[in-house]
Amino acid sequence: MKLGIIKGTIVATKKDEKLVGYKLMIVQPINQKYNEEGNAIVCVDTVGSGIGEVVILSCGTAARFACADNQTPIDAAIVGIVDDIN
Repeated sequence: MKLGIIKGTIVATKKDEKLVGYKLMIVQPINQKYNEEGNAIVCVDTVGSGIGEVVILSCGTAARFACADNQTPIDAAIVGIVDDIN
């Protein structure tokens, strides 16, 4: 899993039917000191996060298990909202 900060949303009126009902968010991966790492990615939001929030990401095949149907075609999912990092 990775940390990220939500930078924006994506609106897609045409998408795979298994993605209907999910928000698509632009997330910038960060490290534990909130420094940006790598390129921003598109994630399926499974927890109701918002712009500016620090979130936990699941990437790769494991991201599919965050959705109700584990055959959903996703590579990254937001699976948690971070309250604090110590």
